[in-house]
Amino acid sequence: MPPTRARAAAAAAFATQGLVFISLTTRLPDFSDRWGLSEVALSMLLLVLVLAAGVGSVVAERVAARHDSARLLRAGLLVMALALPTLVLAGDRAVFVAGIVGYGFALGLVDAATNMQAVAVEHRYGRPLLPSLHGCWTLGGLVGAATTLATATLPLGVTAALAVVPLLAAAAPYLPRVHAPPDPDVVLEAAAVPWRPIALVGAAMVVFYMVDSASAAWGPLYLDDVVSAPERLVALATFPYLLASLVVRLAGDRLVATYGAVPVLRVGAVVAALALAVVVLAPTWPVAVAGFTLLGAGVAVIAPLSFSAAARIAGGDQARVDAVVARFNQFNYVGGLLGSVLTGLAGAGSLRLGFAVPMVLVLALLPLARTFAAVSAPPPSAAGPASSPAGAAPRRRSRPAR
Repeated sequence: MPPTRARAAAAAAFATQGLVFISLTTRLPDFSDRWGLSEVALSMLLLVLVLAAGVGSVVAERVAARHDSARLLRAGLLVMALALPTLVLAGDRAVFVAGIVGYGFALGLVDAATNMQAVAVEHRYGRPLLPSLHGCWTLGGLVGAATTLATATLPLGVTAALAVVPLLAAAAPYLPRVHAPPDPDVVLEAAAVPWRPIALVGAAMVVFYMVDSASAAWGPLYLDDVVSAPERLVALATFPYLLASLVVRLAGDRLVATYGAVPVLRVGAVVAALALAVVVLAPTWPVAVAGFTLLGAGVAVIAPLSFSAAARIAGGDQARVDAVVARFNQFNYVGGLLGSVLTGLAGAGSLRLGFAVPMVLVLALLPLARTFAAVSAPPPSAAGPASSPAGAAPRRRSRPAR
């Protein structure tokens, strides 16, 4: 299969994932009103969603030992297409909860499998591609948010039509695994996988999702309660953040290829810390919005480079890389939970103090960045084992792979 087709398919899967997720989360107030959910009950449902996604990611790790990520991704998208109308059209609360669990499980499968596909495509090209592929998730999220705004006056049931999107995405030409998988009992043999550096990269991804979830969960409330933004404008904590993230992710492939992952991450960490300082000290809501916008640019490439680094550090055959990516994916749920909880607890008295927590924690990326040097090296499947030292400039290619 031409790698361009597989790249387009992976991009479509990421866009689908972002479109569906943001479309549902921006409808949370409608779900809350329909079922009479308190803030505590809604928080518990979100916790159930995250836990179900974690289970889906664990299942993806087990399945990856025997089946390729293309088949796994299609299965996850089909489960998502079934779960969406179930939770949107449910006439009974138990059915609604079952739909939430089903969607969460599908989210974990799709999360893991899209990143497996992205890593495989990136290795086929032999150059950084994950930042722009993750940018497709952000683009899908922006389309989802815009769709919610455009259909805000329509009944909640129209959201069930989103099920068509994962159904169509399931038919895309994803990249199959070329070689037969090895014995699944040895895919994740402890001696074969360098978990310590992978865990360090995972710590960086936890930091990202802590910052990202804090911004998504508490940013609108910060604009509303702390800096007194007009109620109709509190979404400005999210939209400029996503737009800035999209721009940097789409440019991220070239940035990493030109300068290397380590300096790109370190500059991003400093920018993110400064952005959060602007948010914490903002005297007015336009200044806070500028801080959130700058934050989106600073943290944009952390997650895609984390998956890329983990896959390259793991090395070996594609079956083992897929299984490692699925296990690595679970760091994002840890970071998401910690970000929402820590920011909320620290900001119980004042959200300014709550946002000071990620402002400090994001600086942990400065020492952790050296672990990402593997992203600047040729992928094992394309050019043999990586051997460049930490922080070394990437090898230049005479012309880009096509």
